Amino acid sequence: MKNFKLKSIENTDILTELNQIGFDKGYAPYAADKYRYRNIKIFGLNAAQANILKQTALTVGADCATPRGTITGNIESADCILGGTISQISKIAVKLGVQPFGLRSLGRQLEEFIKSQEGNRQSPRIMGILNLTKNSFSDGGLYYDYDNAIARLEEIIKEGADIIDIGAESTKPYSEPITEEDQLKKLLPILEYISNKKYDIPISIDTRSSEVAKQCLNAGATAINDVSGLTYDKNMASTVADYGCPVIIQHTKGTPDIMQLNPEYTNLMDEIFLDLKEKIDYAIKAGINKENIIIDPGIGFGKQREHNFEILRRIGELKSFGCPIMLGLSRKSMLNMPDADNETKDIFSAALAAIALENGVDILRVHNVKLHKKLLEVLNS
Repeated sequence: MKNFKLKSIENTDILTELNQIGFDKGYAPYAADKYRYRNIKIFGLNAAQANILKQTALTVGADCATPRGTITGNIESADCILGGTISQISKIAVKLGVQPFGLRSLGRQLEEFIKSQEGNRQSPRIMGILNLTKNSFSDGGLYYDYDNAIARLEEIIKEGADIIDIGAESTKPYSEPITEEDQLKKLLPILEYISNKKYDIPISIDTRSSEVAKQCLNAGATAINDVSGLTYDKNMASTVADYGCPVIIQHTKGTPDIMQLNPEYTNLMDEIFLDLKEKIDYAIKAGINKENIIIDPGIGFGKQREHNFEILRRIGELKSFGCPIMLGLSRKSMLNMPDADNETKDIFSAALAAIALENGVDILRVHNVKLHKKLLEVLNS
């Protein structure tokens, strides 16, 4: 009996694999969809919708996991898991186009979902952190003085940051809010310096205040990073919409003063997903273009250490939104290195950042820009 050789293919670039075995190059781009598998969780179907979806999936050789109660119709709402190749899911989407009970809409959304998942990813970017605070968890106080802040700004630019995130309010665990006036006293002089120097680099302002956002955008800032996800200040969404600027919407469980008081989740990634979905929908309704929305799962914001690592492993699930993903894990407590110096923390931060990049993160928010730019260089070489 011949001893056949069998090997699992872990390379996500299945098109290259097909070409390497001599598959027809003209048809390969279409055939590749038959080898790319997706598991898609669909929330809140009724029993009729779930049953039809399952039967439709079976007709193309795919499957759909549904709660037992869908068979008898003894449920009001069902979360289902549709699994199949991209080719199969595309066929399911077409078949749903002639189904009742609102499934035509689901078919269209499945088609859009697949397109967003298969879109071309831009090169990852590095966001350098400039904290103008007294009490930030890593470098609080180091750049509170104007001259020190300017020196650090120049250093971040020299190190090659793609974006600079400037904040004057610490949102570390157990921190208290800083007044708008005190934030602006620190932020506006730095923005004036950048403007006078005519530096052509995107500037994000880390603030929860719409007034701070407004004045900083008027002073030359180009984006807003709101760790509350537009929920702290009721005017933030309309302010961002009026300026038409990018905004980073973060998942946070609670406010900084209480968020680390034993945060618990029933289903971590589902809860983060649904929270971000609600915030994205709210942002779009307020007039913010979806193209301007960046999402952040909020490492360390109402999360225990095991939650942070689960986010890191599964962050690719958030690509479902079709929005760029930002991640800030630099020097955070998930490293479990409270007594280590920042140089050591940066090395381990970069190690975790490599995992994040592999899982689809688009923007890394970091303290050590130079090290992470080198990481990108190594990964792309």
